[in-house]
Order: sequence, then C-alpha cells, then structure tokens
Amino acid sequence: MAKTGVNVPQSRRAKGETAYASGRMGEDSVCRDYLSRGYALIETRWRGPSGEIDLILRRDDEFVFVEVKAAAAHAAAAQRIDHRQIDRICRAALEFCAGLASGMQTPMRFDAALVDQVGRVEIIENAFAMD
Repeated sequence: MAKTGVNVPQSRRAKGETAYASGRMGEDSVCRDYLSRGYALIETRWRGPSGEIDLILRRDDEFVFVEVKAAAAHAAAAQRIDHRQIDRICRAALEFCAGLASGMQTPMRFDAALVDQVGRVEIIENAFAMD
C-alpha cells in the first residue's frame, strides 16, 4: 500500500507547534506594549507577495512595521534579523503602502521587537536605519 501525504515525526511537529505558540505569545506581548503607548493596531501577520510583516501599527500619520524576534536573550534575538530579511520586510512594507491613499509618501519606520525567554520586550525603534 502506497503512502500518501507527508509523515512528519512527532518531535519535529511538537517543536513546530511550540515555536508557533511562542511566536504568537511574543507578538501579543509586543502588541500590548505598543498599544499601551498610544499606537493603533492595523494588521497582524500581514502577507503580501514579498512576504510577511509581523505587526503593522499606526500613530498619527506614521505607520510602524515591526519584526518580532524571540530568543533566550535580546542580543540573540537581534542577531536573527539578517539583511535578506530586512530587504524582504522593506519590500512588503512598500507593497502595503501602495494600497494606502498616501502611497509611497506614507511616513513609516521599521522597528525590531525583541522578546527574551521570560517574555521581556525590548523595542528598537527605527532599527533598520543606516548610519
């Protein structure tokens, strides 16, 4: 009898489910942090042709595109954001803004939100800015 479908080992499936739940909890914590500071939540896990943006928030006329990373420590989480990922997030943000009335003239910034193993959140505003 031929097998149909992919059989994923239980341990790998469990790791994936744990990572997904951890990611969602981290995003929820980060979102609460922004909301407490007066931001409005626009989208969670927005997906366009170029990829996904974890959180899109707005305060006044500025849109904030947030990449959430979780790891044992904030420094380890920050190291998980590479140039390829930054490029993908920036392209996705431009796709999102193309659908807004202000288009490419939309004020925006890119933040990194780091979550450590005990759930502490560190926000790095304008994290993708070049010095």
